[in-house]
Amino acid sequence: MTKSFWSPQTSRKIISRIIVEGDLVLQTPAHFSNGDTDELTDMPLLVDPLDGKTPLLTGASITGALRSYLRERERGYGQPADSDSASVQLFGSLKRDEEGEQSPLIIDDALGKPETFGIEMRDGVGIDPKSRTAREDKLFDLQLWQAGTTFPLRFELLIRANDNADTLKRALATALAGFNDGSITLGARKRRGYGRVNVSGWRVKIYDLTKPDDLLEWIEKGNEPLSGVTPIQDIGKALGVTRLEDDHRKFFHINTTFSLNSSLLIRSGSGQDDRGPDMVHLHARQADGIRKPILSGTSLAGVLRARALKIANTLNAQDRAQKLIDEMFGADMDKVQKRRQQGNPDATPFASRVTVTETVVQGARTDLVQNRVSIDRFTGGARETALFNEQPAFGGHDTTLTVDIQLINPKDYEIGLLLLLLKDLWTGDLPLGGESSVGRGRLEGKRAILTFQSSGTSQRWEIETNGQSLTVRGDRRALEKFVSALNLQLKGGGS
Repeated sequence: MTKSFWSPQTSRKIISRIIVEGDLVLQTPAHFSNGDTDELTDMPLLVDPLDGKTPLLTGASITGALRSYLRERERGYGQPADSDSASVQLFGSLKRDEEGEQSPLIIDDALGKPETFGIEMRDGVGIDPKSRTAREDKLFDLQLWQAGTTFPLRFELLIRANDNADTLKRALATALAGFNDGSITLGARKRRGYGRVNVSGWRVKIYDLTKPDDLLEWIEKGNEPLSGVTPIQDIGKALGVTRLEDDHRKFFHINTTFSLNSSLLIRSGSGQDDRGPDMVHLHARQADGIRKPILSGTSLAGVLRARALKIANTLNAQDRAQKLIDEMFGADMDKVQKRRQQGNPDATPFASRVTVTETVVQGARTDLVQNRVSIDRFTGGARETALFNEQPAFGGHDTTLTVDIQLINPKDYEIGLLLLLLKDLWTGDLPLGGESSVGRGRLEGKRAILTFQSSGTSQRWEIETNGQSLTVRGDRRALEKFVSALNLQLKGGGS
């Protein structure tokens, strides 16, 4: 008797296939690592193995980012999912469930579009908080795909006869919406400004496989791009979803606009050629293809961490201060490795809960070169071979930049520390970039929006400078309680 290769009783009974496509565009540089090093750079990029140059964004990376975001939005940061979670229904069962279902969502690898990508080099360095100088053996470089690099995304959602189609479409719409509101970032160091993305338009086509015409069309054209479908910016509208999953994440968010009345110098390594200035402010290509001066997220995070430790040590010079900083900004890998060598197997690294973004310095002049010289303190004359020149970003009354900081799962005293950091930036007491001793990098606060989201509700404050006065809209006493909680925590009265 001939064995049957297909049985209607054991089939998945797929009644519909939903194809979703969109062009993902990098808004800031991103690093998708190949997990190796080479002779030219410490952290090279992952590329298509067929040609060795085209950017590759794997479907596994996209899946991980979408699943994590959907779980966090539905359950909250750091909370596990269960079998009834939307993330499990859309992306498949958890590892511990041996009899679980596979994911009904198919996600393809994405290759960068030709003529949209290029490689950008960035240097990184570890800073000693005591000396404020570079740590020994902590200089590294990494490759990044430039902003503007475009990846065509393609998803295929399978709807079975016993599935709740509305639930799956709502889960998919919620997950994909994270690409457009800044919630999903991709690649390495994404909490330091890298890997911010946006999808320029969604294209959706539904094949009803219970209809012969749709079934034949899917068989014939199901793998072809949706070139004839009109793009829609709102993924919920494109999928016919009226409501997304509720947001149960807890975070404190600061969005502040500053003016730069002095100059800013974040070194980019060297000038454009041997005849250029010795030091040039960091520029990066934007999504529109134009190179602009920037404030990098790595520089901002380093400054914030160093000042936060200084504030905490001022209030409490014991281990309580260092523990607070590590819990907020991430564990120091050197300390973790040292504890492991001392026989502490429980010493594990953990990521920063503070996220910062990379931002453009708007309206700055970058075509001016400043000549400087080092003076011999004994003779009062110029030191030999100590003449150098710099090309910083010079600011004026119309020069602005935006600082964006977010802390996930914040405690009241941690919010208080962020408020003190905001105060130092606002008043110009906390300079950014290099050569702060000669007046560079000092900001002046203009306006800020503070948002505290918890338990599905949000609290909002607006701060604005009006001449010599400061206007605060919102519950000012709540902000004062956050700072009081910091004092209580560091002086031993908090838990």
